[in-house]
Amino acid sequence: MQASDFKSDQYVRFCPGCGDHAICMALQKSMAQIGIPTHQVAVISGIGCSSRMPHYLNTYGFNTIHGRGGAVATGVKTSHPELTVWQMSGDGDCLAIGGNHFIHEIRRNVDLNVCMFNNRIYGLTKGQYSPTSPKGFVSKSSPFGTVERPFVPAQLVLGAGGTFFARTLDVDMPTTVDCMVAAQQHKGCSIIECLVNCVIFNNGTHAWIADREQRAEHSIILKHGEKMIFGKENDKGLAVEIDPVTFVPKMIVVPADDPRVLTHDATQPDPTLHRLLALMGPTDPNGVFVGGDAPLPVALGVIRNVEAETYDAAVSAQIAEVRSKAKAQTFDELTSTLESWEM
Repeated sequence: MQASDFKSDQYVRFCPGCGDHAICMALQKSMAQIGIPTHQVAVISGIGCSSRMPHYLNTYGFNTIHGRGGAVATGVKTSHPELTVWQMSGDGDCLAIGGNHFIHEIRRNVDLNVCMFNNRIYGLTKGQYSPTSPKGFVSKSSPFGTVERPFVPAQLVLGAGGTFFARTLDVDMPTTVDCMVAAQQHKGCSIIECLVNCVIFNNGTHAWIADREQRAEHSIILKHGEKMIFGKENDKGLAVEIDPVTFVPKMIVVPADDPRVLTHDATQPDPTLHRLLALMGPTDPNGVFVGGDAPLPVALGVIRNVEAETYDAAVSAQIAEVRSKAKAQTFDELTSTLESWEM
C-alpha cells in the first residue's frame, strides 16, 4: 500500500507551517507501512486543530465533541475489536476536558493508538494557555503568566499504568513513523506524545530540540536493545546514579565509552527507569523552561512497550463465556424466561 491510499479528497486546513501537517503525513506513511486496508481502520477525534485529522484520512472516521474522543474510541474498539482504531487529540482536548477519559482508557488498556499533539497552547480557540503550558507562560488567558504547574503527559501515562509510551517531534519524520508503527503493533493502549509547533500562537515552543543544529545535543532517540548514546559525535551516554543522601535514582550524562551507559529496555515491566527517561528535558519540576542549562536531553522514540491484557479482549472473552453457559441464546428466548402478565 502507498501513503496516497490513505489520503482523503479533503483540503488540509492546518495553517501553513503547522507541525500537524508532518504528523498527518507520518500517519499516512505509517498506515501504508503497516498495510491494514483502509476499510479496517477507524480514526476518532475530539475537538481542536489536531482533531480535524479524520477528515484527511481515507478511512472510517468520527469527529466527536470536545474531550470525548477517548470514550467514543473505546466504544468503537470494544464493539468492533477487528478494527484498528486511532485516536487524534491535542493537549487541551486530551488533558483538560478529556483528561478523565484519557487516564481511564490507559488504565483499562484499551487497544487504541492515541496521538496526543502537544503544542502547549490552545490553537483552535486562539491562544489560551493549555494544561501543558509551562509555569509563567504569557497568553491571552494568562496576561501576567500562568501560575499553574503543567501536566507532564508521561507522568499521567505511567501513573495510570500505561503499557506503551512514545514521544516524537514534528520535524523528525522517520522517528514519528517508527513510533506509529510500533504503537499499532502493540496490543494495548499506545500513547504517542507528538511535539508539534503552532506557528501562529506559540511559535518555537519546542525550538530547544527542533532546531537542526541543536537537536543531536539536546535530544536522544531511544531504541530498544541499543545503547543510550547521543550527541553530534555520539560521544555522550546516559547512566543512572543513586543520590548518596536521598537514595533517589537520577539520570546522568557520561562519556559514550563509559561502561555504565545503559542499554534501552522498553519492555521492562517496572516503570522506574522509563519514568526517569520520560522526565528528562529543558524544564524544572515546576514546568519552568530552563533551556540550555538543562543537563539532560529530551527522550524521543518508544520509551515504554510492555504486554498486558487488553480491555476489549477481556470483554469479548467474557461475553463468549457467558453466552456458552447461558440457557437463552436469543433475545426472544431471554424474554420468554422473564416474569410476565397478561392485561
